[in-house]
Amino acid sequence: MQDEAIVTVRSFSRSVTQRVGIFTDRFLGRDRPLAEARLIYEIGREGCDVRELRARLDLDSGYLSRLLRSLERQGLIEVVPQQTDRRIRRAGLTSAGYRELDELDHRGDEFAGALLAPLSAAQRERIVGAMQDVERLLNVAVTTIDLEHPASSDAQWCVEQYFKELDTRFEGGFDSEQSISADPQETMPPCGAFLVARLDSRAIGCGALKTLQPGLGSIKRMWVSRSARGLGIGRRILSALEDQALELGLEVVRLETNRSLEEAQALYRRHGYTEVTAFNDDPYADFWFEKRL
Repeated sequence: MQDEAIVTVRSFSRSVTQRVGIFTDRFLGRDRPLAEARLIYEIGREGCDVRELRARLDLDSGYLSRLLRSLERQGLIEVVPQQTDRRIRRAGLTSAGYRELDELDHRGDEFAGALLAPLSAAQRERIVGAMQDVERLLNVAVTTIDLEHPASSDAQWCVEQYFKELDTRFEGGFDSEQSISADPQETMPPCGAFLVARLDSRAIGCGALKTLQPGLGSIKRMWVSRSARGLGIGRRILSALEDQALELGLEVVRLETNRSLEEAQALYRRHGYTEVTAFNDDPYADFWFEKRL
């Protein structure tokens, strides 16, 4: 990576951390460190399970417990076990916690307004656009793509969302029973692989691979959440599936797609897939692609 790029990233990080008060105990001018303020935001008006907070914020359980106890001592939150499963604890704001959240929201708006005020209209447009770009690109950088058991809750959720979308986009709807199979036993080692993409611990995409015969595999269940499209996540999932194919000793991968999925067709063509004659009788397929790895 270029030295200049590294210098720019570090300079940007220093500038942001200084201006939002990360290194003081007065985030946004309150007598509260950033970690506590962020935790109040994440608990929010609806409350949140402690284990979800830990995953969402990627915090050590001990550190999170200390933060929660501090907010409890201040009378801002309550942490109580769920009635249905007392092993699960849920954090919720007290009346004082709601007032603190309102104040943090107000001061956050003031901070943003003060930052933008000295700038011209054109400069404001530029900095807001740049911030949007930075946020989207940071999301790409921190998105993880991992091997997953195809029967896991996240894997099944992704497949369900994928099927629901196909049902709305395909002329005449979509019935998974009529499509070429990609069952859990087909998409886990040593026969295949199932990948899940996550952003801030939330599943946002998936892809599956199954072996058709020695040296030949099929890519299935390629899906990315609408909220994460345009970030290159689909390309990353496809590349990761190809890596899995190589590990399984596959030399060629195939896939089929419907004419309504134009963005998928464009992705496959850009990624070196060549359109070939039909190699199966999937009733929803209009295009068939192949790539030698």
